Amino acid sequence: MGVGAMTDFGPLISNPKSLLLGAAAQFGIFGTYLAAVAMGFLPNEAGSIAIIGGADGPTSIFLTSKLAPELLGPIAIAAYSYMALVPVIQPPIMRALTTKKERQIKMSQLRPVSKTEKIIMVTIIVSLTLPDAAALIGCLMLGNLCKECGVVDRLSKTMQNELMNIVVIFLGITVGATATADTFLSIKTIKIMIMGICAFGLASASGVLLAKLMNVFIKDPAKKINPLIGSAGVSAVPMAARVSQLEGQKEDPSNFLLMHAM
Repeated sequence: MGVGAMTDFGPLISNPKSLLLGAAAQFGIFGTYLAAVAMGFLPNEAGSIAIIGGADGPTSIFLTSKLAPELLGPIAIAAYSYMALVPVIQPPIMRALTTKKERQIKMSQLRPVSKTEKIIMVTIIVSLTLPDAAALIGCLMLGNLCKECGVVDRLSKTMQNELMNIVVIFLGITVGATATADTFLSIKTIKIMIMGICAFGLASASGVLLAKLMNVFIKDPAKKINPLIGSAGVSAVPMAARVSQLEGQKEDPSNFLLMHAM
């Protein structure tokens, strides 16, 4: 709900091809899964490690609790550590894979998007194509409804700030309680941390590279995609989007990429 209350879906709905950038970032997950299996991890453990490439702490916790609960402590700590380190890990990758001209590409919303579209379209499309995610997307869009309807500002601001902070505190306490010494202080934990950073870096790079590839086929300069938003395909919301915004503004202070990246 907190993330939904912070997000404007207008740029995505007006330019749906940007969905592909989120999909590209999942290459980090699959590449890391294969590498983890090759390193001797069991398939269920490899899946739990690889999901760190999505850079989404709650998703990592949920999947690990189902597949490899004995690894919950190290995987959760790795996932949240890399979410926190987004401003350190991503910028060098983004700058190495893009040119100055690409980083200066300006993106604008291609058409006006009504509040009804923002509230209904995302919920319906995701629920029909991926029913298992309906409850998750329902919470996301409930937060977005509070933001877009314009009549419950107090609730919207609470979701964005106080509620988000409270949930993070309780999540940190409960996950920290699983990080017992016998499971956390081991060579396996070190391997998980290494594989996690590889997953995160590969996911960030995949999104940037796909954006560059898409630009090859987009002839209209006004519709070009700034490759910097590709790194936000990892689910480190909203930090990855802020990094895209900051890196874009370093090249052009008038560039505004935040909501495209979100």
